[in-house]
Amino acid sequence: MMKGWMSKFKAVFALVVLALVLSGCGEPFLSALQPKGEGAEMIYDLMILSIVIMLFVFVVVIVIYTFVIIKYRQKKQDPDFIPKQTEGNHALETLWTVIPIILLLILAVPTVQYTFALADTSPEVNEEGEEQDSLWVNVTGAQYWWHFEYDGLEVSTSQELYIPTDRRVYLSMSSQDVIHSFWVPSINGKMDVNPTGNTNEMTLLAQEEGVYWGKCAELCGPSHSIMDFKVVAVSPGEFEEWVQDMQQVTGEETPESATAQEGQELFADNCMSCHAIGADPNKIGPNLTNFGDRTKLAGVVDYNKENLVEWIQTKGEEMKPGNHMMDAGYELEDEEAEKIAEYLMGLSPSDITTENAEDSVYKDSDLSSLFPEEEEEEGEQSEDEEDGEESDEEGSSEDEENDEE
Repeated sequence: MMKGWMSKFKAVFALVVLALVLSGCGEPFLSALQPKGEGAEMIYDLMILSIVIMLFVFVVVIVIYTFVIIKYRQKKQDPDFIPKQTEGNHALETLWTVIPIILLLILAVPTVQYTFALADTSPEVNEEGEEQDSLWVNVTGAQYWWHFEYDGLEVSTSQELYIPTDRRVYLSMSSQDVIHSFWVPSINGKMDVNPTGNTNEMTLLAQEEGVYWGKCAELCGPSHSIMDFKVVAVSPGEFEEWVQDMQQVTGEETPESATAQEGQELFADNCMSCHAIGADPNKIGPNLTNFGDRTKLAGVVDYNKENLVEWIQTKGEEMKPGNHMMDAGYELEDEEAEKIAEYLMGLSPSDITTENAEDSVYKDSDLSSLFPEEEEEEGEQSEDEEDGEESDEEGSSEDEENDEE
């Protein structure tokens, strides 16, 4: 008996230790338990609610179980005693049925409410009841990187999505190859990104400035586990500055150093067929407009010149197996790769970067300067109305003169 008890104790102890060790696995910055956005808070609240319900059920069951074991245990003085049977007790059966239904309703009602709220992509309304301009970003998933195109702003980036805080950002998502899943656990939940023209939509609303890590949450190939990206949340005023800086980039700017200038020519000859600088449409490879502002290479590798040269020369075969750059047909000398690296690391069009996203400087803005077309249309409409009023007045005055004559 003693040996059997010890073996069971060892098994339970091993499971407890294993659970504690596994609970420490994962990345601390990739956690849904530290919500910093509207959607993440909703999901976190549902998690807490479900845990509270489960703990309540667990405690009640354990209390009843303990009470029954102690009170109705077999006694030496009366080994044949059989407790009163409750089979067919309608009151108890009704109770056991009603309680789970009530608990499910407590969990189901907010779940349904939050599901519809998270799926709502209608424009925000200001205090006057007017619809605000919506900031839409077209998100494209690819093996194994993410592309972000700001609709109507002529700005494109890859791997780093810049958004304003305290302002809802709308995402229109698709894939150029296989199914991916867009997930920024600190801001919102997951959303599948599908190929074949299917588009899904979701919103992001970050409440604090900072850099939030995201991952692909759908198995999509050999490098799925390292298909990382970042969401950089800055104050609305800083986001406005960042957009204006990015809009000035054409890809024809001349670098300062002679080495970088040579690298620019080599990049144009060997890389421009797959990569873009500026607001060019999405291509086979990532957009490199603000490559010099990144803190990670390929989303996961330490950002430095040595790793970048290795990436160019090996085409990322070891760093990100299965990526499409492995099919590129260029051949470069190490010196040429270093010149291209020098050029790419100098691509920093804005002072708003991932490193200073949390600078404790909050610049407010209504982002109105980013939507000039609608303002012009409103101005043109008001001018047309004024012209119409003037013509009506002229017509009425002419009619009065004719009547007098």
